[in-house]
Amino acid sequence: MNTRKNNMPMKKIVKFVQYVLILFAVLAVIPQGGLTQKASDPPFKVKIDFSRWHDVNELYSDMRRMQQAWPKFIRIETIGKSQDGRDIMIVTINNPDTGPEMSKAAMYIEANVHGNEIQGGEICLYTVWYLMENYGRIDQITNLVNERVFYICPTINPDGRQYFFESPGGSARSGHVPVDDDSDYRFDEDRPTDLNGNGVVEQIRKYVPGRGNYRPSSIDPRMMEPVPFGEKGDYIMLGSEGIDNDLDGRVSEDDLGGYDPNRNYPSDWQPNYIQGGSLDYPTQIPEARASVEFFLTHPNIAGAQSYHNSGGMILRGPGAEATGEYPTADIRAYDELGRNGERILPFYRYIVIWSGLYTVHGGFVDFTNDGMGVLSFSNELWSSEQYFTSPELKEQQKDPNSPISGRKGNYFFNDKLEFGSQLMEWKKFNHSQFGEVEIGGVFRKFQGRIPPRFMNEELCHRNMAFTLYQADEMPMIKIGEAAAEKVSGDVYRLMADISNPKVAPTIMDKAAQNNVVRPDLLTLEGKALEVISASWIDNKELYKIKPSVTGLIDQKNLKRLMLRNGLPGKTARTIMYIVKGSGDVTVKYDSLKGGTAGKTVKLQ
Repeated sequence: MNTRKNNMPMKKIVKFVQYVLILFAVLAVIPQGGLTQKASDPPFKVKIDFSRWHDVNELYSDMRRMQQAWPKFIRIETIGKSQDGRDIMIVTINNPDTGPEMSKAAMYIEANVHGNEIQGGEICLYTVWYLMENYGRIDQITNLVNERVFYICPTINPDGRQYFFESPGGSARSGHVPVDDDSDYRFDEDRPTDLNGNGVVEQIRKYVPGRGNYRPSSIDPRMMEPVPFGEKGDYIMLGSEGIDNDLDGRVSEDDLGGYDPNRNYPSDWQPNYIQGGSLDYPTQIPEARASVEFFLTHPNIAGAQSYHNSGGMILRGPGAEATGEYPTADIRAYDELGRNGERILPFYRYIVIWSGLYTVHGGFVDFTNDGMGVLSFSNELWSSEQYFTSPELKEQQKDPNSPISGRKGNYFFNDKLEFGSQLMEWKKFNHSQFGEVEIGGVFRKFQGRIPPRFMNEELCHRNMAFTLYQADEMPMIKIGEAAAEKVSGDVYRLMADISNPKVAPTIMDKAAQNNVVRPDLLTLEGKALEVISASWIDNKELYKIKPSVTGLIDQKNLKRLMLRNGLPGKTARTIMYIVKGSGDVTVKYDSLKGGTAGKTVKLQ
């Protein structure tokens, strides 16, 4: 019997086995249906992380990345310089294929008026990103970009924003125009200091047994509470971490700035002794001045949103009761948008600033509405109501014995969901002026007024959705049917249907009262054209049955009608001309806030 010996070298056998194993490994990860893999979305052109916070340089860097990705739609410009010389940058989104920028209604969106209110910057970034990534993918987004213009300023106060990120604590709410907060003729000389070097400016307490006015809370000893009247505590609170630099007996009382950037706008501005934080005159701070100048040079702005925090509110003006309530027609538009906003933004309340929050003189919303005729909201981002959202947990919060009621809820959330990372525990420290003290007792600056990072993308998307809803409901002029009918000879009756299907009017009633928006213009153009009369027809079909003219227009130049009150929201009207002439005639409606529309008819 012949036997044949296998002479295949062992190395070849090993290599063959390796190839087989690799092949099985590759086949195991290939999805059924082939090599093409499907994710939830097409690949993003620009990837941005919205579960973290961006400082000024990162914001601007991501803005430039998006401009490079979509150069046709995005323009970036500097509209001014901050007190410290930083650029105040705005993104303009416009589709040039659908018309020039100034011919369309524009939505202005800004954030970070107060330096420590940072999450609005992320929403602005998210808005630019979402509009661009979904242009051509989602019809509503495509239409918005085609029909509207967006001016988006992620940080109107870059000094305050950067100070918030770079400093261990203190008030980043203000800008950096120097202010003498403690009236000692020195400016910004007593700032909070991170004495123990842990990166956070904390609170200072001193143990003085039986001689204090504070005590650890019985609810949670990490919290301090004032003692009841007639009792003594064991602690006194010495304020923010730092030293008494100017030896006036107070600690950290003169930080950078010290004014309110949202009290320096020209409408209803009041001096500092009436409105704290207003400074010496309106637009004294460069950031407010840059914003005002931008509005003055962009009269096509029809809607505005200024993101603040916190409290979960959709705010409209007026800021002060003394300025008077808005006209009824304007309130109707605000109410429709605001009430739908409450549905888009759970836990947010739609309220009037002065009656539902507090009085504001010289605020941004009063300037834009009263001074520029712009329908304006200011969203107070994030509500602590969102920590515990189910109906059952809301009921538990009402029970004082519940671990999530009142202030205890913040500690529970930090302990169980943030794993204790946000609270600074009390620790002993030898203070150069106060001796042995304890420093701690505060949450890090990214907790409380700012949502947890893992909840931020929902905040970005919902607030963006409300603002895009407002942008979609800005006025939009449309000319429908237009036709000419011969009366006799070369005399014709020309009718054109003009409508504004959106919620917002082309001219707010308050703007018309204040004469801050030029009238809409309705023009008729044609060669050797004579306009004999012009009138408004409320019901065209009724007119055809029973002709009658009740809206005869009495203006000198009937080829160029001025409509001082514009066209209300959700309104359609018919203009009727009696004209003499021949050939093509163009009806054109030109509105600063509602865009332009035109139609040509032939007289024959």
